[in-house]
Amino acid sequence: MAKQQRASSRSDRLKPADASVSQDSRTLQRGRESQAVPSHVPAPVGRPGHAEAVALYEEGVAALQSHEFARASTLLRSVLSRYPEERELHERVRLYVNICERHMVHAASPSTPEERVFAATLAVNTGNYDEALTHLRAASAESPEHDHALYMLASVLALRHQVDEAVPLLLRAIELNPDNRALARHDPDLEAVREFESVRHALEATSHVKTERRKAPRRR
Repeated sequence: MAKQQRASSRSDRLKPADASVSQDSRTLQRGRESQAVPSHVPAPVGRPGHAEAVALYEEGVAALQSHEFARASTLLRSVLSRYPEERELHERVRLYVNICERHMVHAASPSTPEERVFAATLAVNTGNYDEALTHLRAASAESPEHDHALYMLASVLALRHQVDEAVPLLLRAIELNPDNRALARHDPDLEAVREFESVRHALEATSHVKTERRKAPRRR
């Protein structure tokens, strides 16, 4: 359900409350020092998806530390939905998802692409696809190279069976950020579009050189 705009521009745009930032920064630091899952932890016997779950979790935490709240929420929620057996991770995942939501309490009236994407995430979680589409169309119109907005827009359209419109958006999201390819391979929301030959070809492709993500223009 990739890589992120830089923390400096995001923190300028989002401007969360100072007290909340301080509290959550301490939480993140404690999490890294005492709870972080080392990448070298061996997979428990009989749990073949453990390494993948840990990698997805760590990517979500990294996104959160860069103030990529919408992307962090998507990645972390994917750990919950795709790896239900990873109960040890779930407690930490829910903690960080709550942090994302606290930082976006003003999502009801978003004013930046990132805020619109997070508002869309909340709408999707409650099944309000019409509201999600409104936010995502606005985000992609304001920032046409915001790959996460395009990825989510493709996902919501696929859920609404508007696959012809979803396919080019997903392909563009993968072109802008190849990390979206790995997400799209297993995202249940995109099951319908994976039947298209162009999508299958894009998902099967391998990037030998990872290109730098294009930075969305900063709103002034």
